[in-house]
Amino acid sequence: MLTVIEGRVLGCLLEKERTTPDQYPLTLNALVSACTQSTSRDPVMTVDPHDAEAAIMSMKAQGLTRLVHPSHGRSVTRYRQVADEHYGWSVEQAAVMAVLLLRGPQTVVELRTRSERQHAFASIDDIEATLQSLAAADLSPEGPMVVLLERAVGQKELRWRQLIAEEAEQAPRSHAIAPAGGLSERVAELEARVATLEAALADLL
Repeated sequence: MLTVIEGRVLGCLLEKERTTPDQYPLTLNALVSACTQSTSRDPVMTVDPHDAEAAIMSMKAQGLTRLVHPSHGRSVTRYRQVADEHYGWSVEQAAVMAVLLLRGPQTVVELRTRSERQHAFASIDDIEATLQSLAAADLSPEGPMVVLLERAVGQKELRWRQLIAEEAEQAPRSHAIAPAGGLSERVAELEARVATLEAALADLL
């Protein structure tokens, strides 16, 4: 399983490949900025360049990232992900995994809304089908990529969690239908409020 920092780095590379293709592959500075940005990240964290580079090199050894050496007028080494090739993810699956890595366990409605810039799912059924495919035990030798968590106290919707990286601020708050951890109670309660608001907003649109 990837570390918290490796999960954040991989999530950023997956996200930026789709949302800012002109700047991708990313320089180390751009990658650090993506890891530490205050929007679309939960939790917000501080990642220094040394830690980001160490994470890149560790994942390179695992076949998940690659270095792009300077060429064509570019003066610095850049970094790209190849996790989608390694795991055999489709565009839809990569978009879902990126959002789960960057924002922790989420409802189907949250995932559809937050993945829109990477891939526009036509319906809730489409994203649920993608999640089910990622949860299939035979997807890869590593086993399921995601798991459906049981409903926690104060939550109205079930949440999905990724299984390839450690979760930041893990705490044993909810039991998974398959083995998995959860977020801290404070973050979980905040996300429950956000989920309720987003679900209400989705009903209005």
